[in-house]
Amino acid sequence: MLPGSATAEGTSRYQDRFPDLELAGHFRHAESVPGVADFALSSMGLGTYLGEPDDAADREYVEAAVTALKSGINLLDTAINYRHQRSERNLGEALNRLICSGDLQRDEILVCTKAGYLSLDGDMPPDPREYFVDEYIATGVLDPKELAGGVHCMAPRFLRNQIERSQRNLGLETIDVFYLHNPETQLAEVTREVFQRRLRDAFEFLEGLVAAGTLRFYGIATWNGLRVAEGARDYIGIEEAVDLARDVAGQEHHFRFVQLPFNLAMPEAYVLANHTSQHKHISLLGAARKLGVAVVGSATLYQGRLLHGLPENLGLKLGLQSDGENAIQFARSAPGLLTALIGMGQREHVTHNLRAARVPPTRLDVWESLFSRDA
Repeated sequence: MLPGSATAEGTSRYQDRFPDLELAGHFRHAESVPGVADFALSSMGLGTYLGEPDDAADREYVEAAVTALKSGINLLDTAINYRHQRSERNLGEALNRLICSGDLQRDEILVCTKAGYLSLDGDMPPDPREYFVDEYIATGVLDPKELAGGVHCMAPRFLRNQIERSQRNLGLETIDVFYLHNPETQLAEVTREVFQRRLRDAFEFLEGLVAAGTLRFYGIATWNGLRVAEGARDYIGIEEAVDLARDVAGQEHHFRFVQLPFNLAMPEAYVLANHTSQHKHISLLGAARKLGVAVVGSATLYQGRLLHGLPENLGLKLGLQSDGENAIQFARSAPGLLTALIGMGQREHVTHNLRAARVPPTRLDVWESLFSRDA
């Protein structure tokens, strides 16, 4: 497996190879985040969720990842359950190819993955239930009492198993960012007290993996948890999560990333004051900045729904040519958002979407005017 992890020196070296993108503001720093503040990271990240779990999609994903890495995208996002572990393996193949050829160095790239859901392996088995029983329960990896909804677990034994698989899939000794995947899934079945205990146990385990060099940072990747109203059953407060990390590891904790959907249809991270910091209700983006946590936006194109049909005046303000480009520009221009993830399973997607990176982010006053009644 490839040694090393992303560094400030390496990501700056990567940035320097793309002076036109650097000049356009494509690379940015999470200035308030300890350990990450000096990293130069691309305003767009490669997402790997969509696509069929087959060999044809594998080949296209590898080429898309190679194209992205050679064109100015140095943040890769995946999960062990994406396309039955194939997406991780595709990124691993692309990284290995470019690093072995000398076109890339390991310390130039931030690689992020997730676990929490039961994952298949490559193909759909004839009997998925039998597969899960044989693979996880019979082997003692998983206690059925720790499952939520029959599909989700964040017990340390299970996480260890999944992270070791992810290391092999990616071909990396160290994973830069590991996310607990949609931990709010647990809240459909357990009390908040049980949830907090499970989350604390997971954080304690992940801090141990950071100390061992298996992980560099960790966090939570959510769909609903961080963006729903405070008081909702599946709500997760970022201050509460950071407090748990501090309780486990003190001020030097490594809970430094969160991920949630952020796009034109789902702008809650900016518009909804559903989090607290120092007893004040503020947005997720505002709270994360105060708490020293980087925010990564997912579903930038809302799984293709924002490629067409946007209001004309929105395009006039954002100033790009197509609806898809304007949707990307909206997300990557949000104050406090580190990177906007875009699912790109073909090299053509990468080439097209990078057009937006050649334009400076929308000026803050213009971007904020999109939320006025007259917009």
